[in-house]
Amino acid sequence: MNASAAAVDAVAKARRRLAVRGIVQGVGFRPFVHRLATDLALDGEVRNDASGVTIVLQGPAAALDAFVARLAAEAPRLARIDSVEARALPVAPALRGFAIAGSARGRVATAIGPDSAICDDCLRDLFEPSNRRWRYAFVNCTNCGPRYTITRALPYDRATTSMAPFAQCPACLAEYRSPQDRRFHAEPNACPACGPRLALASIDGTPIAGDAIAATLRLLRAGRIVAVKGLGGYHLACDARNAQAVATLRARKSREAKPLALMAANVASLAAWTVAGDAEAALLASAERPIVLLRKRPGADQAFPGIAPGLAWLGAMLPYTPLQYLLFHEAAGRPAGCGWLGEPQALVLVMTSANPGGEPLATGDDEAFARLRGIADAVLAHDRAIVIRCDDSVVRRAGDGAPQFLRRARGFTPRAVRLARPGPSVLALGAWFKNTACATRHDEAFVTEHVGDLDNAATCRALERSVEHLLAILDVRPVAVAHDLHPDFHSTRLAHALAGRWGVPALPVQHHHAHVAAVAAEHRIEQPLLGVALDGVGLGVDGAAWGGELLRVDGASFARLGHLAPLALPGGDRAAREPWRMAAAALFRGGRGDAVARRFADEPGAATIAQMLARSIRSPLTTSAGRWFDAAAGLLGVSRRIAYEGQAAMLLEGLAEAHGPAAPLRDGWTVDDEGVLDLTGVLMHLADEPDAARGASVFHATLVAALAAWIGRAAEATGLRVVACGGGCFLNAVLATGLRAALAARGIAMLEANAVPPNDGGLSLGQAAIARRLAS
Repeated sequence: MNASAAAVDAVAKARRRLAVRGIVQGVGFRPFVHRLATDLALDGEVRNDASGVTIVLQGPAAALDAFVARLAAEAPRLARIDSVEARALPVAPALRGFAIAGSARGRVATAIGPDSAICDDCLRDLFEPSNRRWRYAFVNCTNCGPRYTITRALPYDRATTSMAPFAQCPACLAEYRSPQDRRFHAEPNACPACGPRLALASIDGTPIAGDAIAATLRLLRAGRIVAVKGLGGYHLACDARNAQAVATLRARKSREAKPLALMAANVASLAAWTVAGDAEAALLASAERPIVLLRKRPGADQAFPGIAPGLAWLGAMLPYTPLQYLLFHEAAGRPAGCGWLGEPQALVLVMTSANPGGEPLATGDDEAFARLRGIADAVLAHDRAIVIRCDDSVVRRAGDGAPQFLRRARGFTPRAVRLARPGPSVLALGAWFKNTACATRHDEAFVTEHVGDLDNAATCRALERSVEHLLAILDVRPVAVAHDLHPDFHSTRLAHALAGRWGVPALPVQHHHAHVAAVAAEHRIEQPLLGVALDGVGLGVDGAAWGGELLRVDGASFARLGHLAPLALPGGDRAAREPWRMAAAALFRGGRGDAVARRFADEPGAATIAQMLARSIRSPLTTSAGRWFDAAAGLLGVSRRIAYEGQAAMLLEGLAEAHGPAAPLRDGWTVDDEGVLDLTGVLMHLADEPDAARGASVFHATLVAALAAWIGRAAEATGLRVVACGGGCFLNAVLATGLRAALAARGIAMLEANAVPPNDGGLSLGQAAIARRLAS
């Protein structure tokens, strides 16, 4: 024994077992623990287990304390430590050295981390010609790369991922086994000699010879559309500056007007056409790499024709896989090193989800060739399987500086939402639009990736697959299954089927109660509060179409304190797709029904619609806030028909944003003794407004003032000074920012959705929170 070892032995030793919980698998945590223990001359081992990571340490008590302190302070960037439980063990005199032990199996109580963008170290490997991974499209390490989308089960080991078929070569295996290497136990580790490979082919399956990256870039520059395999599915890519290529993509995908996402090499490449402050730049460059909504500069629509027509925002993201970076690297002329990444690059690509007909995005290679025929000209594939599809996340910076989700998926799923207290495990299945599911375990809620609208069989099957995968990796058996009140949703039918199979209750949850409960859940609020839910539609407890609701919420129960005045839907659901019909309904409500046929004389059905409204025929009523937005857009001539959900409201927001603030109409609304908020006054003003942008700004200002007065009245009546605001209308930045300020001036705290979207993409979280209370 050498002198230093003898000195250590002379110090009284202690032995402890540490149980670490959180996101600690697949993030380089075991290698980090190994290095930290070695640095402190501690003996023992670390292993993955079903609950997280278990560490056994032996050494001087002071060194053990130092280890625990540094464990939290120096953890890997992708790790999240939720708890560390320590237990003393008897000293083991024979214990020498520190090892990474094999994973222990058992009932899962941990979580896998989300997929992460390639890190700077791996980028240096990718672009250094002397590196053996130069231009290799699957570079990764413990600090970056795929996680959730390649994982079949936990504990997170290579054998339980889609990398299992790829045996590591001697060089990769040496890295994998070396505690000093950042690829130490990096499960997706690979290189050109042993890992996945790219393959480019025409859409008919004919291989395209030559370098796959170079050939793909040639196709894109020639105006072709290429399906490119990403982490959670395929993208459809084309040159964003090529108006004809963009128009062709829209025509082939039947995506007439919905905005398309851009991908640029860096923030500098977008600076001429968008406004990206420090907060937006940080979101763009984050490890999660979401699509970020950026305000357009003058000239943006000319530079990128047809990308986001009529809107004030462009959705943009930076590359997050080595493959995506290689396309920009090729366009830059294959420079050595990473210096070029700090310079503006000319290439800007459309990167939109490869989901024809609104179905789930393609993930399998054979599936891509089959489903994308007629849309893509070629397919850039590879042989690493995608276990679970996961679309790109979409965020915007809210007025308070916090990011707000429009869609929560890659980079964030399956990151848990921490709840106020432990509770039973439940499953919630969302609603119809923008579907997600949510499962809870202990004091955490896990929301699936964005599934989509349940209007086709493929998306319905995708929901079933997402639920199966989520429950498998969490290893939970729900004691209840929550669903929307609407009996005809696939999510409702699936809830009843699963509940019957498991012998547990199926729990119906009112739509707008769930919106408010989702916001309360992420803020860990359990006491009674006010809630405002503004959205397109949700079934009310009275069987009517709700959508503009003022509630008092107390956990699993709620009371309806008020609602927006009902508007007729002439022609039923068709009115939600044709804002001119909602404008006609508003004119009728305002006593100007005789103007409908004249005002919309170029609409063949105008006279019939006027008669339907006059006789209340096929014109059900709705309190939907979304339909009031549609009516405003129709009266201002902003939109007669929409090509996608929420388009009229988004165009209206864009006009208000461009115009700037306006004064509210003080006689633009009324509130009656039943708590009904009537906005007919402002709509009648808009009917005579010649300037659409000014009218849009007046509408937003009046709506904000009306909502603030409405909520203020309820706050005075109930004594509640906190209001949770949910529903898709709160994605409107003009509305949300204005209401936040107006309520603050009244001393009312406004809670908003940040952990999940405020639209129906976050509904499952609220359903789960209510179901936990009912099942407790």
